[in-house]
Amino acid sequence: MLGAAALAPGSVGAQDTTGVGAITGKISRQDGAPAADIAVCVVETSQCAVSAADGTFRIGDVRAGAYRLEITPAGGTPIQSDPVTVRAGLEGRVEVTLPTLEGLTQTVTVTAPAFVPSEEIKNSSYLIRQEEILTNAAALQDVSRYVQTLPGVVPGTNDFRNDIIVRGGSPLENLFVVDNIEIPNINTFANFASAGGTVSILDANLIQDVTFLTGGYPAPYINRASSVLQVTQREGSRDDIGGRATFGFAGAGGIVEGPIGREKKGSWIVSARRSILDLFSDDVGFGGVPTLYTINAKATYDLSPKDRIWLINVTGFDNIRLGRTDDAEDIADEINTFDIRYEGQRSSTGVNWQRLLGDRTVGLLGVTFSAARVDQQVKDLAFGGVVAPPDVPAEELIATSPVVFSENSGEDETTLKYDLTTELGRAFKLQVGGSFKAFRIDYDTASPYGNDSPYVQEPGFAPFNLTRKFTSTQAGAYVQATQDLSRRLNVTYGARVDYYDYLSSTKISPRAGASYAFNEAWSWRGSYGRYYQQPFFLFLAAFEQNRLLVPFEADHFVTGVSYTGAGRMRATAEVYHKQYRNYPVAADIPQLSLANIGDTFATRDILFPLLSDGKGEVTGVEFLAERKPGGRWYGQASVAISRARHAGLDQVLRPGSFDYPVVVNLTGSWLFADRWQASARAVYLSGRPYTPFDVVTSTQQNRGVYDLAQVNGLRADDYFRLDARVDRSFIIGGQRVTFFAGAQNLTNRKNFATLGWNRTNNMAEINTQNGIFPLIGFDWPF
Repeated sequence: MLGAAALAPGSVGAQDTTGVGAITGKISRQDGAPAADIAVCVVETSQCAVSAADGTFRIGDVRAGAYRLEITPAGGTPIQSDPVTVRAGLEGRVEVTLPTLEGLTQTVTVTAPAFVPSEEIKNSSYLIRQEEILTNAAALQDVSRYVQTLPGVVPGTNDFRNDIIVRGGSPLENLFVVDNIEIPNINTFANFASAGGTVSILDANLIQDVTFLTGGYPAPYINRASSVLQVTQREGSRDDIGGRATFGFAGAGGIVEGPIGREKKGSWIVSARRSILDLFSDDVGFGGVPTLYTINAKATYDLSPKDRIWLINVTGFDNIRLGRTDDAEDIADEINTFDIRYEGQRSSTGVNWQRLLGDRTVGLLGVTFSAARVDQQVKDLAFGGVVAPPDVPAEELIATSPVVFSENSGEDETTLKYDLTTELGRAFKLQVGGSFKAFRIDYDTASPYGNDSPYVQEPGFAPFNLTRKFTSTQAGAYVQATQDLSRRLNVTYGARVDYYDYLSSTKISPRAGASYAFNEAWSWRGSYGRYYQQPFFLFLAAFEQNRLLVPFEADHFVTGVSYTGAGRMRATAEVYHKQYRNYPVAADIPQLSLANIGDTFATRDILFPLLSDGKGEVTGVEFLAERKPGGRWYGQASVAISRARHAGLDQVLRPGSFDYPVVVNLTGSWLFADRWQASARAVYLSGRPYTPFDVVTSTQQNRGVYDLAQVNGLRADDYFRLDARVDRSFIIGGQRVTFFAGAQNLTNRKNFATLGWNRTNNMAEINTQNGIFPLIGFDWPF
């Protein structure tokens, strides 16, 4: 038997924009010497490689799927392997040891390959597998919440939200891609001035894996200043129709999947979920109950051995009412003095056509249409600081209170993109591509009384009435090359150019990276990239002067070393520096940068006149040790040390609102019996900055007014949270059914959220994060 063993996992990288992967490996003789001139082919394709003098081989541009390898020793008999899995954008690395002649048979067993990054990905990349999201005690089966456990990522000011804040940046700086489809926002209860929400629209049961990039990513990715979150959804079954019922934090739902056609050249899969709290109560403690519906769908079809198409749809509908009621008790004052009503919907639909153009070239054409609509209204029940007596009926108070913010707006986005990847010889890869986006905007948004910003001495700051429809475009193109300069040194270099029609601005973004392998275990990697980002359209349109903004800029410098050990182990250490320029800052509040806001549902609080005069810098070091799934336990431990500073119009660098100097994350899962699994996560964050109130002015106006001499000058107590969960599986009707239970914040620690002003009592108060939060759910295949 010809033996083949997978290498332990190296660092993982982003899903290639072409949606293909590669098989790499090394062939050795029985004495350990490298075996040269051995032919390795992917069965039922024309894709082959010949091992080099050091025994290594690489077969690139292999479409995702399971394949057999045909291995032919020089002058010998071809031998086929068991299936080897290829995953989009990743390289499956195997090791092969040639047998002696008498040990040779006609088959070869190849164990599951370890996955390593695409060559062009040098730093700051993480591969997240489906089971990690589904079983993690902290994730609530939400990909965004799982990402919060990774190095360099911190949550926002509220555990209720799932914002992703990367390396001292803003929640507004992240790119979301699902199966080559760019999606403006993957979360429910979102608005046009934020990128987070409460829970992901994406059903984790449909996710195959997730690639997360936190810095130095290469040219094919459209500009975002902090990160790229790329999701690969699994295909449906090509064998039989089946499904599963699920229940968890996002609600109850079901999945149905099956093959397409008698020849089963394709598959389809559909997920539908609905929240269920409203079936049991009309008030869960804040004057209402959230309701949400989500639909995920994917269909894949092989037109020919060289052509594949796939279509996806991601849709969410949600609504909620927050505020005062006659029956509710202990509602936080920041909610009890308002009446908030929200309805939202968002949907993205895309189709991709992938064609293999010969043995070394692949092209991918994608078309996407995304639409979102938000209808919300906010009434201030204590307008002007006047608080009604507690015996006034809620309905009467709501009816007579003024509308301080309203929105009935929509954003549509159509994207056409094409990516081409070709390998010119064994050691040179060329990637080129471009995209064109067309936007259709319809805003009907008003803040007639302005907002009572704590940064200004008088209430009613920056009122506006925005009723406007317009169209705009954005175009981009890139070119990138990756090549081996030696057996150990690989470099990537390229650039992209982007044109922002609304701002009449063209920007060129250089990217470069290098990796050097000291040996099979140790390697060094470094990367540099410049990234531009246009502020969201709502910021640009709310005030006429905001039309003069320019895309803000972030330079990434990243370097680090990694160690790959046995048993699917990896350890990394990275140092990074980010430099921000031309960041949007408040024109009338010298201390305020847009980099310090964004993790909020209160849209009116973050719309004001802006100038492109901000700057910032973030420096940090991150350490990670992890073991990936594949045995009875897996987990990761990380420590991130950083310093984030941002400046407003006054050019004074102050601690950023998301500056956590030390972050420690421990998370893992243990299969301690055949049908029992336990998972836990512990997180520590050193205290985040906050600004104290000017007590005299705040008391006079019965609203919070900051002491501007101490903007982000104080720090809250440290944050700590412990989450745990236990899963128990049963065999019912021949299917493995899993039930789980657990809790977040087991210690019920009252972690700091924000400093607020209680208008009922006319005094400052500390708002805290969620207390202990129970978890319960199940997964029932059928």
